[in-house]
Amino acid sequence: MKAIVLEGFGGVEHLVEREIEKPSIKNKEVLIKVKAISINPVDVKVRSRKAPLAESLAQYNPLILGWDISGIIVETGSEVTSFQVGDEVFGMINFAGHGKAYAEYVAAPAEHLAFKPDNITHNEAAASTLAALTAWQAFDSYGKLRSTDKVLIHAAAGGVGHFAVQIAKHIGAFVIATSSAANRDFILELGADQHIDYKVSHFEEVLYDLDFVLEAVGGENFQKSVKVLKPFGTIVALPSGHTEEDERLAGEKNLHACYFMSVYSSGKDMRTIASLLEKGVIKPHISHVFAFNELAKAHQQIETGRTIGKVVVKL
Repeated sequence: MKAIVLEGFGGVEHLVEREIEKPSIKNKEVLIKVKAISINPVDVKVRSRKAPLAESLAQYNPLILGWDISGIIVETGSEVTSFQVGDEVFGMINFAGHGKAYAEYVAAPAEHLAFKPDNITHNEAAASTLAALTAWQAFDSYGKLRSTDKVLIHAAAGGVGHFAVQIAKHIGAFVIATSSAANRDFILELGADQHIDYKVSHFEEVLYDLDFVLEAVGGENFQKSVKVLKPFGTIVALPSGHTEEDERLAGEKNLHACYFMSVYSSGKDMRTIASLLEKGVIKPHISHVFAFNELAKAHQQIETGRTIGKVVVKL
């Protein structure tokens, strides 16, 4: 089969197409013929060795990046009872581990998958994995967003952010979202109640007494976000690198603070995402679709830092 192998950390030139053996599956795994994958900032950070995950993956040869897939099951392990050959499935595979998604065939734990809803394409399904799971788990596992809450979602036009706005509205919260002015209409169409242009407004000067912040920017933005929360509020941070000062300020307000959220593979949560997709509650926005042999270009698009929604690679 064809696979994109990472031959050394660094630039996109280290992503090389190779012919390798199809993976064999274990008893609780299925073999998937991949139809689409999606690319996330973590893919880029691992490739360039700017994420801690890169160190644990360095042992693998060949090293195949990627975790988000949608495709068709072509083989099932002896202990798999939830799926059968021919089923269309999607999921985030083996995160944080060796996902091996940049390939024509992927061996995946059955417990990481859900059935692809009939009303969405494989491209849309692949786009609705890591990013959608991150948003869902931020509001359901790392924090508990309630229907009576006021929530601030940073970087709301991005992969995680645009799902977070839709999920928060589904829960019933009042949603305040930050992005550039260029993405204001997009943010409001997603369902946000209030938009703040981070380039011209200082959100920490106009907001107060919020219940929940999804912090996706990092650096001093964490401390600014602490200021707008009411005592005993919740802040969930996606970027790593928090400081002792961050902890002190959060502690002074008795916040429920997650200083670095790590999304995890979960078939249960994927089934929730599938249900939301099937009902039309959430919908992925795909801004770019690349061919498999253009995967390096997909990485370069993510590196611009200006991607609206998701980037997908179609096989």
